[in-house]
Amino acid sequence: MAVSNSTAIAILLISFLVMILLRFPIAFAVAISSCICLVSQGTSLSTLCQFMVKGISSFSLMAVPFFITMGVIMGKGGISEKLIAFADACVGWMTGGMAMVNIVASYFFGGISGSAAADTASLGTILIPMMVDQGYDDDFSTAVTITSSCEGLLVPPSHNMVIYATSAGGLSVGALFLAGYIPGALLAISLMIGSFIISKRRHYPKGEKFSIKRFFKQLGISIWALAAIIIVVIGVVGGVFTATESAAIAVLYSIFVSMVIYKGMTWKSFWNALEECINTLSIVLILISTSAVFGNCLTRLHVPDLAANAITGVSTNPIVIALLLNLILLLLGCIMDMAPIILIATPILLPIATSIGLDPIQFGIMVILNCGIGLLTPPVGAVLFIGSAVGKVKMEKVVKATLPFYLCMIITLLLITFIPGISMMLPSLFK
Repeated sequence: MAVSNSTAIAILLISFLVMILLRFPIAFAVAISSCICLVSQGTSLSTLCQFMVKGISSFSLMAVPFFITMGVIMGKGGISEKLIAFADACVGWMTGGMAMVNIVASYFFGGISGSAAADTASLGTILIPMMVDQGYDDDFSTAVTITSSCEGLLVPPSHNMVIYATSAGGLSVGALFLAGYIPGALLAISLMIGSFIISKRRHYPKGEKFSIKRFFKQLGISIWALAAIIIVVIGVVGGVFTATESAAIAVLYSIFVSMVIYKGMTWKSFWNALEECINTLSIVLILISTSAVFGNCLTRLHVPDLAANAITGVSTNPIVIALLLNLILLLLGCIMDMAPIILIATPILLPIATSIGLDPIQFGIMVILNCGIGLLTPPVGAVLFIGSAVGKVKMEKVVKATLPFYLCMIITLLLITFIPGISMMLPSLFK
């Protein structure tokens, strides 16, 4: 006998939360709770398989494996050192120069990897020991590394943007790519201001004086890596090819740069990189397929409508509702990983966001930054754990050192929320 909708909702959400608290892998928690919900309503389990297949049967999602592959190959191909040297030539002369280099290098590398975890693991292994050797505190060095890694989530090409575009009902990936540039730069500037203030108070050192000759020399070396971003973004925005086609071309280009130009990758390391890509991609696709079932359960039970009524019942003020949306996403980020939040929360919260005048593209940038902050917060902050391991610093110490940077990120989030032009300027300009 099928249970009522309210009972089914309780079964779905309570079973999901219990499994999250028991530290089940998120894909299993999503799948099992959805399965229990479907059974309680008398639905055949064959429906679960149909929803899972339908969830990953999307042309837009074909870009995700290519972007992941491009990021891994570029990361393994000796790109990190080139971008660090270029960032040093740009901002290393400032007070707290190595912190500034860390932040700027993350902006460049994030545009290649599209992953905060990859950014932290790749740049952190180089920059954290380098900063400590120059007199920076280890917890500060780690905090700068993990917070600046979130720039890579906003700067295209980010596979999380592709996932959001699909979850939001087929938004323009090109418009989302363009929308991320200014918020990513704003986040970098905010973190640089915070780093500058701390560096002044703690008397951290400056780097070498700025040199035009050195700047252009490093630009000439790094331009091959940066060109990958140009190929993807200009190709997609200019309508030369789709996001999937651009991602496939970027993979071929990344292989060429890594093996021929920088010679940082051999065929053996290339196959190892592909193995890492498969591991990452399998996790992402399992999450997408199981989240499709979970999302369908939520839709059938009218949870989006109930959530909208609950939030608007608190207040009808658009400012209050926008703040509540951010708060919900931040809380979800504390207990869930990024991809499942995007997949599950977008269908529920996007209608509420559009009802108060937020553009779906602007809301997408808000979702991604909120999820990025969640990656840095306990108890399940993946990037926080990676940074702590790479920097060899206790997690509690890293969290304490990160507090000023949390403030910088929250300020950036509020600016993006209440100033639409930050996200919408470039998409509107290029239409």
